[in-house]
Amino acid sequence: MADLLSLSSFLFSIITFFFFYFLSVHGDNSTQSSITQINYDLYHSSRNLMDEIKEMVHRHSDRLSMEKVKAGNKGYSAEIAVVTYCKGKKDSAENPKLRILLSFGQHGRELITSELAFRIMSILSEEKHLPGMDEASLNSILDKVVIKVVPMENINGRKLVEGGDLCERRNGRGVDLNRNWSVDWGKKEKDYDPYEENPGIAPFSEPESQIMRKLAVSFEPHIWVNVHSGMEALFMPYDHKNTTPDGLPLQQMKSLLEEVNQLHCQKRCMIGSGGGSVGYFAHGTATDFMYDVVRVPMAFTFEIYGDVTAPSSDCFKMFNPTDLASYNSVLDDWSAAFFTIFKLGPHQLGEIQSKASVVKLDKLVSIDEYLDGYLMERRNRYGKKIEVLELGMQEIRAYYRLFLLSSVLLLCMFCSRISKTKCSRPIVSAISL
Repeated sequence: MADLLSLSSFLFSIITFFFFYFLSVHGDNSTQSSITQINYDLYHSSRNLMDEIKEMVHRHSDRLSMEKVKAGNKGYSAEIAVVTYCKGKKDSAENPKLRILLSFGQHGRELITSELAFRIMSILSEEKHLPGMDEASLNSILDKVVIKVVPMENINGRKLVEGGDLCERRNGRGVDLNRNWSVDWGKKEKDYDPYEENPGIAPFSEPESQIMRKLAVSFEPHIWVNVHSGMEALFMPYDHKNTTPDGLPLQQMKSLLEEVNQLHCQKRCMIGSGGGSVGYFAHGTATDFMYDVVRVPMAFTFEIYGDVTAPSSDCFKMFNPTDLASYNSVLDDWSAAFFTIFKLGPHQLGEIQSKASVVKLDKLVSIDEYLDGYLMERRNRYGKKIEVLELGMQEIRAYYRLFLLSSVLLLCMFCSRISKTKCSRPIVSAISL
């Protein structure tokens, strides 16, 4: 009888073990299947996308060119491809062109933004066509613009997403590139998420941000658009506070965004400042830097897609369309929106004139911000020679910091020596007495 009870207990334990094992495996598979994976029938891999862009540029070298810019910092490096579109004569005083800078893929998980960059470049190269726009009208628009496109700003973060970390928005060493710029950098709100919004150890600590800053300062765009996904919105400055620019700049930007909203967003896109519309402040963003420091007349952040029904754990579905119809609809609508901007931009800005980038020193600023403003203010006057000066200024920054550090150390040593001398003198006097 005892043996029978022991055997029954043993069998019960075995059955219980396999039951919970099956349940755990089944549960894991269920959870895994509920997370949307990247559909490579719709989306390019980062490598394939950049290869196709390179081949496109080669096929249309009369209007497209591409350069790759590398930078590194403390063992971490990045490379960004920049595609330039310019049809006809180069920008000159006699033939001014609207300069437009577009950045896509700043957050790794937002794959749809880089797909939009590819679609826009396909239209610029005339390999694809905009419905409802004839070739003569398109040529008339494109004769007046020079466009620089960054199709994938955060390629290191994108590779992490492709490796399975579908919620990753940061770069290859865990820094949010849209919190790494100098305007109001490092401030943290009450709902600050260190994983999502890590601003880095200092403004422009990341190679990607350094590359983008140099590109903006040298190109001096009239229009900047930073393209994201997660919702549908057309944002203007500011991200770090609940205000918008005053006067004519506000009127110009708002008028352009309202036109885009009506024509391409069926008036469903949110319009306003990033900080005043989203419900939280973002500090150290690219768009605020472009407007406040580079003095871009029209600086925008576009949010081109978002699935509000997706659970927070299903990041790919939250930030990217997952079916063919939605995918094509996003690319069709938003590529048309950008060409509306190319068309209306010159009218909103009026006569295109060279502008001096002046940094107002109405508050205390760091030496880095002061020197950046100094360089940008003089770039128009001295042209490429300023690049040499900029390198010199970088050296001055480094030596300035070393000088301060050395001065502090010497002062500490000097104070320590004086202190020891004062402490030893009474003892000598006492002995002499």
